[in-house]
Amino acid sequence: MRLTKQTNYAVRMLMYCAANGEKLSRIPEIAKAYGVSELFLFKILQPLTKAGLVETVRGRNGGVRLPRPASEISLFDVVKVTEDSFAMAECFEAGEIDCPLVDSCGLNAALRKALNAFFEVLQGYTIDDLVKARPQINFLLGLDEAPRPQTSAA
Repeated sequence: MRLTKQTNYAVRMLMYCAANGEKLSRIPEIAKAYGVSELFLFKILQPLTKAGLVETVRGRNGGVRLPRPASEISLFDVVKVTEDSFAMAECFEAGEIDCPLVDSCGLNAALRKALNAFFEVLQGYTIDDLVKARPQINFLLGLDEAPRPQTSAA
């Protein structure tokens, strides 16, 4: 299984907003930080907003932010909004299926079990987990100045 670029950048957009804290994040700044087009991020923004994963503020000083804590937004929340299909094989899809074993095949059951395990793992990780895993994320995204070297107490 391979996730789309839309999912990848949706997660990145949410990570940027989480790292930016209470401040509004602007799409041009997010696009610059990740080296992606603003138009692509605006396309991704629509389903995220509709699903309540991002909140937009209009106006001259507007932007986007997380409507709830990053610790309450799981990776599964993002993936289910941004991915169109989780059909791993023909038998997952609706409609006419050519396989004569469709009703008695072990492959279908194994793939469904694997997909459910994948979803369970994604539910166990939040946007906050991803941000906290990178202590220098604010610097890497251009949100802060260079990190200060830590001094050891003598």
